[in-house]
Amino acid sequence: MAGLHDEQPILRAGEPLERATAAMILAHGRGASAADILTVAEEVDPGGFAYLAPQAAGNTWYPYPFTAPFEKNEPWLSSALGRLGEVLATVERTIPTERIIMLGFSQGACLTLEFVARNAKRYGGVAGLTGGLIGPDGTPRDYQGSLDGTPVFLGCSDVDPHIPTRRVEEAAEVLTRLGGEVEFKFYPGMGHTVNEDELSHVKELMAAVTRRKEGLHR
Repeated sequence: MAGLHDEQPILRAGEPLERATAAMILAHGRGASAADILTVAEEVDPGGFAYLAPQAAGNTWYPYPFTAPFEKNEPWLSSALGRLGEVLATVERTIPTERIIMLGFSQGACLTLEFVARNAKRYGGVAGLTGGLIGPDGTPRDYQGSLDGTPVFLGCSDVDPHIPTRRVEEAAEVLTRLGGEVEFKFYPGMGHTVNEDELSHVKELMAAVTRRKEGLHR
C-alpha cells in the first residue's frame, strides 16, 4: 500500500526534458486526472518548458479531506508525497530546481504545498490553486529548510466548499516563514475552478524562471 501511486503513469507535454530550459510538475485534483491538469499547461505554455503530471491511483491522492488527521489519509498520503519526490528527482537530473515550478489544483494543490513545505529549497516557483497545507487545524508547522526567495502564488475562491480561507492564509504565513515570496488572492464568489487571473499569475512565475535561466547552470 505504501507505494500505491508508484505504478501509475506520468503524462508529459511540452519539450522533452533533455531539450527543455525549464519544467513544471502538475498535480491534479480529486476525481480528476493527469490529462485534466495538463490543460493548464496548454493555457500558459510560453515554449521551452517540459510538463510532467503524475497520475494518482483511482484519481485520488488520499481518501479523506485534507483537514483530516494525518493517520486517516495514510498510507495514501505518504505514497503521494513520495511520488511527487520521485518526479522532482527525475526532472532535477536534467533541469536545476531553480527552474522547476511546482503547481497543483485542489487536492493536488494541498499535496503540492505540503510537499514544498516538507522539502523546502529554492524552486523556480510554486502555484497552489485552491489549496492549503495538509492536516487538521492546529497542526504544528515546524518544517525545516528554506525556500530561499521562491516566488509562491496562492489563489482560491472566498467561498470554496472544500478549502476554508483561513487555511490558505495559514499556508501563506507558513511558506513566508520558510523564506518564500508569497502572494495570495481570494476571488469573490468563484466556483471550484481556475480562473484567467490565476493563469496570469502562473505565467508570471514562468516568465521569472525564463528571465533567470541565463544566470544558472545545468
